[in-house]
Amino acid sequence: HFGVYGVCFKDNRLLCIEKNAGPYQSRFDLPGGSQALGEGLTETLVREVLEETGFSVLSYSRPRIYDVFVREEKETFMVHHIMVFYDIELDLAIEKKALPTSVEDGINDSDSEIWIELSEINFQNSSPLVLKVKEELLGIADINKITYDNWKVND
Repeated sequence: HFGVYGVCFKDNRLLCIEKNAGPYQSRFDLPGGSQALGEGLTETLVREVLEETGFSVLSYSRPRIYDVFVREEKETFMVHHIMVFYDIELDLAIEKKALPTSVEDGINDSDSEIWIELSEINFQNSSPLVLKVKEELLGIADINKITYDNWKVND
């Protein structure tokens, strides 16, 4: 799986979404997702952040790439999740747009945006993407692959 994600950190809080489907269901995740056909990385970033948070991206910077391997419990296959992160600035001065229930690639898998204190982010409540950003923010990010074996999908 390949995706593009926004990292917005303000006042010791990280902008996350609450996932309602997929392997990161009921966990905090970063706003972002898969590219549409013919879409560039930053076009995907801007579209996905708007769809999942209702906020418009004013600027983006500092692209970087990480990857993780995730095997859900009781599954025999492993997903290789390649993720491009951009630091983003949002237009928080204007009222955010309502989140669509359906999007170009199906049903919106984000219930809402939520700002999470860095200290509240942990393995039980967050996706591997959010955990990687927490490492970055704490100055301990490792570029080597990480494997999550027997990943539990929260209900």
